[in-house]
Amino acid sequence: MSISNNIIEPQAKEDLKTSKYNSLILYNDSKNTFDHVISCLVDICNHDVIQAEQCAYIANYKGRCDIKKGEYKFLKELKDALIKNGLIVTIE
Repeated sequence: MSISNNIIEPQAKEDLKTSKYNSLILYNDSKNTFDHVISCLVDICNHDVIQAEQCAYIANYKGRCDIKKGEYKFLKELKDALIKNGLIVTIE
């Protein structure tokens, strides 16, 4: 796993693309406020407010949170949008 410019990329991208279900993982950071993270999860991932709050708190206290499961192609679009909003996410 490599980290650069707030983007965490797994080593074997090919394995992710062939897997039926992958996870979109949100990582804790010290730059974004809870309100910003919650707003991004609601707007981009279609979470309800309570679900978004829970994900933000889990990421804050545990360092990461699984925020969405699905096919790589679908998660890639969400990942790109979240990264554009300053969040640190990866697909595993």
